[in-house]
Amino acid sequence: MSANPEPEPSPGAGIPLRQGPSSDLEDASAQRFLLRQSFHYRYERPIASLEQRLIVVPPSRHGSQTRKSHRISVVGAEGAASWSRDSFANVIAKVRVPTVSESVEFRVEVMIERSAPTPIRLPADALGGPRYLNPTLLTTADKAISSTAQDAVGALSPGLEAAERLCETVHRQLAYRKGTTGVATTAAESFAIGSGVCQDHAHLMIAMCRAIGIPARYVSGHMLGEGATHAWVEALVPDADGAVAVPFDPCHGRRPGSSYVTISVGRDYEDVAPTSGTYHGSVSNQLTSATRLELLHPSTGGVAERKAP
Repeated sequence: MSANPEPEPSPGAGIPLRQGPSSDLEDASAQRFLLRQSFHYRYERPIASLEQRLIVVPPSRHGSQTRKSHRISVVGAEGAASWSRDSFANVIAKVRVPTVSESVEFRVEVMIERSAPTPIRLPADALGGPRYLNPTLLTTADKAISSTAQDAVGALSPGLEAAERLCETVHRQLAYRKGTTGVATTAAESFAIGSGVCQDHAHLMIAMCRAIGIPARYVSGHMLGEGATHAWVEALVPDADGAVAVPFDPCHGRRPGSSYVTISVGRDYEDVAPTSGTYHGSVSNQLTSATRLELLHPSTGGVAERKAP
């Protein structure tokens, strides 16, 4: 049994989700997005018992973002899908394909609507729980990270202003550069190198936040245009009603706006890898992928509405 490689997102009849009632855009001022993704695997020889795990469909609601419709199709083989949620409330699709002769492609199409900005509210106990405060292998702060975080926030208490300073610090100190890190690179390693991609910026900010007592979580999603999956951070800070998750994009040194779409959240990248899987057969595989997020006119129609967990 071999494991499919992690993706480096770059592009018939299939497996639709359950049919549900269609709905029109109620607020003409709202923004509507169409997300298209594909993951194409090619094998040297036929393989069997492919089990693919996909985290590519957003939750029904995340702040001002609402999922309107979605579909996953399989091209090149016959398969069956099951749907669930993980402990982070992410939508999980598990696709089982009995045999693949040469290649198989998973195609994703999601319609998303965004209304006026809405806080991402969480219960107050989210601020003190270990899930987003304890370090993971990818987000453990070494002495250099801890001291840099403390110098950045000074006497500030763990909260919104401190998180803003950490976002600025990571953006300033970690250069964006492809090819210097990989999916297994830790925050300490990328900080020592001084460069990385969006995943590394997110891991480093999370490590700094947790080092000074700010719960923080990893966000996997997309930005308008064509390219790879993007990553940013949500810092959990107190407010009058308990807690809110405030997004930060340390890779760009800014707060994410309406051009961002959230797919999943977790403690780090390993919790939200878009695609992973196993199959029977001692053969290697080659993955190519593509992602495009488009902003649609409010009157544009989309795929039929589907339901998922």
